[in-house]
Amino acid sequence: MRDWQKELGLEPHGEGGFFRRIYTGPQEMATAHGPRPSATSIYYLLDEARPSGLLHRNRSDILHFLIDGGPLEYVTVDPAGTLGRTVLGADAERFLLVPGTWWKASRLVGGARHGLVAEVVTPGFDYADHEFAPRSVLDEFPHLAAELREFVRA
Repeated sequence: MRDWQKELGLEPHGEGGFFRRIYTGPQEMATAHGPRPSATSIYYLLDEARPSGLLHRNRSDILHFLIDGGPLEYVTVDPAGTLGRTVLGADAERFLLVPGTWWKASRLVGGARHGLVAEVVTPGFDYADHEFAPRSVLDEFPHLAAELREFVRA
């Protein structure tokens, strides 16, 4: 197995896994929250040491493309509280769009040892547009609490 963390120069990510920004669009876009690059992109890796990511959301849409490994399961929650599950892998999808404002988390499944994805964020990522799910999200969506608990910090 390739050492993607070393090969791509990935660093630990605050939500879990490892990442490195690989692109920031040269053009800025006006948004309600200030100017943002037109797009940004990262590599994101989950592995056996860091097999899942925390539930979080962004204001911008995020496109996820599986590059290597998997399967990975993405758990999403839309603003109405509808749970979605999408598996990215060789025998499943290889692409996922998570609209802005939707909660999302990811994890390795099916005995996967790693999963490497590229993410494209548009308008581009800014930490001011990012939010980790507080414990209160379990109260906001009580019908999903059992399924989301493992993705929320204690």
